[in-house]
Amino acid sequence: MTLSELLGQARALAQEASARAGEYAGVVASAKQFILDQFGQPGLIAAHIVVAALIIFIVSRLVKLAFSVVKYLVIPSVALAFIASLVTPWPFATALPVTVTVCSLFLLFKG
Repeated sequence: MTLSELLGQARALAQEASARAGEYAGVVASAKQFILDQFGQPGLIAAHIVVAALIIFIVSRLVKLAFSVVKYLVIPSVALAFIASLVTPWPFATALPVTVTVCSLFLLFKG
């Protein structure tokens, strides 16, 4: 693929994303108006607090997952592949998929 083709695809994806954002903005505006009609300003403040708490919860879970992946998958699998390349006749690139699989299974069963 050439650079111009990649830029064309990126432009098309950006246009589609902006169209979707416009659709969701209408939904958010109607939900805000519904909350204001039913519960008033305190209800809107409560809804903002709930949404912020959910976003913080989801982001914290994603950060915890990312650190777990680095801690239990990336670092051990690279270290094991390096050790395996020193001890066995296999090169690092051959040992890495095996060690990633083993560490992935460990991470899956660890929870």
